[in-house]
Amino acid sequence: MKKIQFTETVLRDANQSLMATRLPYKDFAPILPEMDKAGYYSVECWGGATFDSCLRYLNEDPWERLRRIRERMPNTRLQMLLRGQNLLGYKHYHDDVVEKFVELSIKNGIDVIRIFDALNDFRNIKTALEATKKYGNERTVASGCISYTQSPVHTVKKYVEMCRELKQMGFDTICLKDMAGTMSPAEAEGLIKGIKDEVGDIPLILHTHCTTGMAYMTLITAVLAGVDVIDTATSCFSNGTSQAATETLYYALTQMGYKTGLDENVLNRVNDYFKPIKQKYIDSGLISPKSMGTDSQALVYKVPGGMLSNMIANLKDMNAMDRFDEALLEIPNVRRDLGYPPLVTPLSQMVGNQAVVNVLMGERYRQISNEVKNYFRGEYGISPAPVSQELQDKIIGPGNKPVDCRIEDSRRTGREFEDAKAALGELARSEEDIMSWICFPDQTVKFLKARREEEEHRVKYSIVEE
Repeated sequence: MKKIQFTETVLRDANQSLMATRLPYKDFAPILPEMDKAGYYSVECWGGATFDSCLRYLNEDPWERLRRIRERMPNTRLQMLLRGQNLLGYKHYHDDVVEKFVELSIKNGIDVIRIFDALNDFRNIKTALEATKKYGNERTVASGCISYTQSPVHTVKKYVEMCRELKQMGFDTICLKDMAGTMSPAEAEGLIKGIKDEVGDIPLILHTHCTTGMAYMTLITAVLAGVDVIDTATSCFSNGTSQAATETLYYALTQMGYKTGLDENVLNRVNDYFKPIKQKYIDSGLISPKSMGTDSQALVYKVPGGMLSNMIANLKDMNAMDRFDEALLEIPNVRRDLGYPPLVTPLSQMVGNQAVVNVLMGERYRQISNEVKNYFRGEYGISPAPVSQELQDKIIGPGNKPVDCRIEDSRRTGREFEDAKAALGELARSEEDIMSWICFPDQTVKFLKARREEEEHRVKYSIVEE
């Protein structure tokens, strides 16, 4: 029987989905050496929203966080999620910046770079792939990722074509990323068999969520259909808007005769460690009951876990949780107007925020975010289906057309890194500091100033004590 490998998500997507990526390094640092013994294919620990959250909410240097994880987990592949030309933000960056980010990610400890584009416009992942191959070592894996969704234009034939293109581009593995957990067992069987028939010699990974209650059935069906790696979360941080439980899938697949390479005793110790941590955040209210439940209506509005938890947090901040159901109902309408984009960052936030604004303003598109405007101008790539002509005319003017090229090619200046270095001055002590500023300038300046003040304070009082 073949071996099925596991990617553990508790350090990134599991807590991003349940608690909006607010898990600080100090909460999980002690368990990292034990996790290093579990036998995972990889541990997803970086990228996605972790970078922004470290700077904005946790007062952490995301690069230092990665280095510390690497130090405590020397034997396990560390994995990150990279949004192609978007990196970790909400706009496209120049090629030299993308290349430098990938170089620094590998230098600081990343082994597996899962690269995707929110619209599956593969022009926007080519530079990141080339940089991964350029700066990678014997442990580096370039994983091409497809943002999975359902719509009138997303068919098995289309997904198989995407996989064929990713293989031809030179990716080492292919991941199907089902952000909202809407892939059914029947869809998984047809899709994975179709892909395996076409590109069967490349490892295939399935990432899904428990939001709709489909995940366990879908993952088992996917394994039977030929998938090679599955994403799961240690059980106390599983289910709800998170991934399926690592231990549960381990038990089921082991009884079915599959090899996993996992150490059951280590898995249980990892879960025991995280139990009180999760309870702490339930008690504090950071983990909402809405994020822990099953909602089959997500099969209609296609909301991924991280998007749901962020939308809840935003509505709470605006004292508007009573409009939650209305906002959910508006999401499919906005998605249709935008040409059925997959709901993955940054598109998920753009669609979710616009739906909230439409509901709270009492009039659809009375106020339109700059990100949505840029989307209609073509700056994020080609939409899967035609967008609302009425809305496009409103945003870019009747008769005008969006750009149909990689936006990087139309506005390249080649000075982004140098300009960032000059802007930071002595605040920047490394290329990593400069890269943080490029991605999140306001948050990075605030963090770097606080770091300097803390160090000056420490020096001052150490002199006084002496």
